[in-house]
Amino acid sequence: MAAGEDQQRGDDARARAARTKRTRTRAALIAAADAAFSARGWAATRVEDIATEAGVSAATAYNHFPTKHVLIGVVFAPHVATLLVQADRDIARQRPVLEALSDQVDALARLSYYHRGLTAAFTAAALEYAIRTERTPDPADDLDPRNVVPMTAPLLRLVSYGQETGQLRADPSASEISSAVVNLLLVRSLNHKDEPAERTAELLRTLLFRTMTPPA
Repeated sequence: MAAGEDQQRGDDARARAARTKRTRTRAALIAAADAAFSARGWAATRVEDIATEAGVSAATAYNHFPTKHVLIGVVFAPHVATLLVQADRDIARQRPVLEALSDQVDALARLSYYHRGLTAAFTAAALEYAIRTERTPDPADDLDPRNVVPMTAPLLRLVSYGQETGQLRADPSASEISSAVVNLLLVRSLNHKDEPAERTAELLRTLLFRTMTPPA
């Protein structure tokens, strides 16, 4: 009985050690990828170089992240996750939708400006994948960086809420306008990297509010 218990404890310890190692390796790869994409951009960054900087083999890197598109998505996604939390909180509080949308636009613009290299790299990755697949994101495609990073989700939820409560126009759809705003943001992250966040926010707000605000 004691021998069996010792064996079980040994197995548990090895399993914990393996999980800890995997977690640390994943964190090292994400940190190395963040720095590489931010500094060198999408095209000039290779998974093999990221693996070297993280101190692991390329095979290990691909074991964690099957493609470079997935890797940049995982690096970029946490920035958007905070915006989604805020959108859900505003909806739960029944905050006036124009105020909530204004804050979301400001946050998107600041994200693009303060993480300009990473945002530009993610934009290039998303465009490359869209050109390759020649379609809008397929929800079942786990390799699509547009699925890994739900960029439109915060605006989509807020606009849907505003339309359901009569605070916003019913047309265009929440999906169409949120995609238009995010696409404008991403294109500007490539073409206007050094533009102040306030200018980008002003343009996004103009597009969103003039399109969705009901006539007085």
